[in-house]
Amino acid sequence: MDPPGEARQDWVILSEIGKRLGIGADYQSVSEIFDEMASLTPSYAGLNYQRLEKGPIAWPCPANDHPGTPILHIDRFTRGKGLFRAINYNPPAELPDEEFPMQLTTGRYFPHYHTGTMTRNSESLHREMPEGLAEMNPVDARRLGIRDKDWARLVSRRGEVVTKVRVTDCVKPGVVFMSFHFLEANANVLTNPALDPVCKIPEFKACAIRVEKVN
Repeated sequence: MDPPGEARQDWVILSEIGKRLGIGADYQSVSEIFDEMASLTPSYAGLNYQRLEKGPIAWPCPANDHPGTPILHIDRFTRGKGLFRAINYNPPAELPDEEFPMQLTTGRYFPHYHTGTMTRNSESLHREMPEGLAEMNPVDARRLGIRDKDWARLVSRRGEVVTKVRVTDCVKPGVVFMSFHFLEANANVLTNPALDPVCKIPEFKACAIRVEKVN
């Protein structure tokens, strides 16, 4: 697609920034950028736009006459033998308790991507999944007096969200599932920002909540 109005492609913007910073990023095309990347990456060395326009080629492709590597590991790993390490299990940083007795976990629904900024603008994908939901097991729903499509308030130590409920056996008792595609049902208002000690990723996949029926 051609950029609308005065919009420019990202590579053009970055190239202009590079030139103004004096780092010589004077690229003329995307294929030129790809050629530089291939020259610096041995597993891409045999790839270029001319070859790729004739059909897909799987990396590693180390030379221009190499056909590509559709299956990476067949007889052995690249390093020789596989390396396996046992690791200790660490529980979530925040477990259910009396005040917040249920566990929230988050994920995706198949029609949408991340925060939905693109996919929610698609009419066909909107029809597939038009709104955010909190999925709850029938055991918990009966205990809380909640029926399918009722509204509920989900509360954590960080915030609260009001959303519709889907009663389903797809989640276990004691667990609530929400996606993070919907701003109006924003699961990450609830999630825990505690960091993984090694890779520093926030623990968005598990936190303690309570659920209250909304009349």
